[in-house]
Amino acid sequence: MQLSGKNAIVTGSAVGVGRATALALAKRGANVVVNYSRSEDEAKETVAEVERLGAKALLVRADVSRDSEVRAMVERAVDAFGSIHVLVNNAGTTAFINFADLEGMTEDHWDRILAVNLKGPFFCSRAAAGPLKETGEGTIVNIASVAGIQAIGSSIAYAASKAGLINLTVALARVLAPEVRVNCVAPGFIDTRWLRQGFGAAFEPIKQRAEEQAPLGRVATPEDIAQVVLSLIEGADFVTGQTITVDGGSGIA
Repeated sequence: MQLSGKNAIVTGSAVGVGRATALALAKRGANVVVNYSRSEDEAKETVAEVERLGAKALLVRADVSRDSEVRAMVERAVDAFGSIHVLVNNAGTTAFINFADLEGMTEDHWDRILAVNLKGPFFCSRAAAGPLKETGEGTIVNIASVAGIQAIGSSIAYAASKAGLINLTVALARVLAPEVRVNCVAPGFIDTRWLRQGFGAAFEPIKQRAEEQAPLGRVATPEDIAQVVLSLIEGADFVTGQTITVDGGSGIA
């Protein structure tokens, strides 16, 4: 897909991987819906950066776990831009709970994590399916995690939600073909504010271990992940239903 003049929705694009992806799309000439649920100031900064790059931006607050808000976001995108070519399901949440702490993994934690990380991408994909199909070259990229492959990470519920998202990717790739391709990116450890805040004082030791384990000798940046997302959108016209691991080779170490 040639991205110049195309229109994209990137959920959770105020910070981190979402923001890096929104900016990468804008650099290639795509207009971007910048979505957020809480980080309004950061989302406005992302919008300003998109516009500085010469692309159009639309700021939309929407909780992806709420179907009505998702449908309204898609409607606003179509009204503003006329069409949707790309959807990046990046919005996510977690709770940092040791896997062994089974009682700590409460029902409320399960409900919120699954609602955002699994129901959210389904709601967004369903709402955008029609506009994406109309373009004849629609593309969806889901942001999962190696947690969904290896059952590791911040919590059991998070890992399970990302495993579900990988499975959802395959299901959507089948039902939305041939007009829409659906793929998935599964990052390993990423140096983000989200993980720094979540792990607290443990962040640096965990990061160091991840760097030592990775054959490429470092952990990912948000820009590393955005690069792979863009490769699936721009240069993979005959690829669908696939999950690409982006972990610096840690999985083969």
